[in-house]
Amino acid sequence: MAKRKRRKAASRRRGGGVVKTGKLPKAAVTLIVILRAREGQEILLEAELRALITPTRKEEGCLRYDLHRSLEGPAAFLLHEVWETREQHTRHTKTPHFLRWNARKDALIVARDAAFWTQIG
Repeated sequence: MAKRKRRKAASRRRGGGVVKTGKLPKAAVTLIVILRAREGQEILLEAELRALITPTRKEEGCLRYDLHRSLEGPAAFLLHEVWETREQHTRHTKTPHFLRWNARKDALIVARDAAFWTQIG
């Protein structure tokens, strides 16, 4: 039993499990981004989005960074991001992996909808 408690505590310190249940930190923000691929660019868009996952999850302040694909069709993707603060998300937009994505995105997407959210309950 003690080993299990130590593992859970270590997981929480690394960020694993922090967002799965319970309240977020008071200043935390959730960003929902919906992207629609240009015709014929679905595979390349998915590859670019997948390339963002690992480096972004390692960033300070990133509590969650998940990529989803629509069940309605392969051209729509959703990013669900949770950051400890809005400032940490702003720092994310200055990282090399984000800047690379930002330079390529217009060739891959036809539409982008994004909104920041805050947890209220």
